[in-house]
Amino acid sequence: MTFGGEVNAFPFDTGARAGERSFSNAPKTTVSDPRSSGRAEGVIRVTFKADGGYTHVQRLLESGGLRLRFPRPQGGCEAVVLNTAGGMAEGDHACFDVHAGAGSRATLVTQSAERIYRSEGTGSVPATRVDVRLRLEEGASLRWLPQETILFDRARLSRRLDAELAADATLTIFESYIFGRLAAGETQISGSLHDRWRVRRAGRLAFADDLRLEGAIASILDRAAGGAGARACATLLHVAPDAEGMVEGARARLATSLECEWGASAWNGMLVVRLVSRSPQALRKTALEFLDWLPGGGAPRLWR
Repeated sequence: MTFGGEVNAFPFDTGARAGERSFSNAPKTTVSDPRSSGRAEGVIRVTFKADGGYTHVQRLLESGGLRLRFPRPQGGCEAVVLNTAGGMAEGDHACFDVHAGAGSRATLVTQSAERIYRSEGTGSVPATRVDVRLRLEEGASLRWLPQETILFDRARLSRRLDAELAADATLTIFESYIFGRLAAGETQISGSLHDRWRVRRAGRLAFADDLRLEGAIASILDRAAGGAGARACATLLHVAPDAEGMVEGARARLATSLECEWGASAWNGMLVVRLVSRSPQALRKTALEFLDWLPGGGAPRLWR
């Protein structure tokens, strides 16, 4: 976990990586441009606009297998991301560009957990890629709350999230991973995961975080310092003018969780929560209860 570095312009590249948390049991492979692989590519670009106390979609572009659907809004706008392919394979690339206009309120959630299927792992086909860009103007509130990402054995995933927000905007991000198809007995998985976050507020870098797991992921997670047997993990980032003052209440709320290890910190207008658990169901329950406690409208309906 690091704080520092630079953000590249969207679309994202595979250039030098600053400040990584890196755990490796295998040699690194060269990743080529996914656009040359012939695999599936999907894009969602959406702009939300506030108008008369409501938030509506001003612009929307959908391509590939990605779609965005909108249940009836009640003040804010809840958008549901659909992946019509039902999962992602090696070489697939999903790209999200979300723009929250001044004063708008929007939540984005996936219809279900995303599945990252096994790859051949030869290096001749690039890893599965997910690129997310979030932009928030003055007074906007945006919540990026996808459901779990499930890594199958031998999956390779590279995910990058960049956010740029005005000084008085409110941003909530929740991302979680499940390592293996646990219900099918797939608990000893290997593969590759690189998850990179960069968040800028008022033009200045405020939060930078990298997670890298390579090789025998289950063995890494079984280590006392790597997860102590965890098979699910999550990070929640809440950026808001009053976020720092929420940390004691957050810790009191999380203290009721009996099956999750957790940590909560606050600094520089941000609240950060980490969760790990042997049980994905326990982690989801803890996250749902915490989002219901956190200001902003509670956990999305699809989570329930």
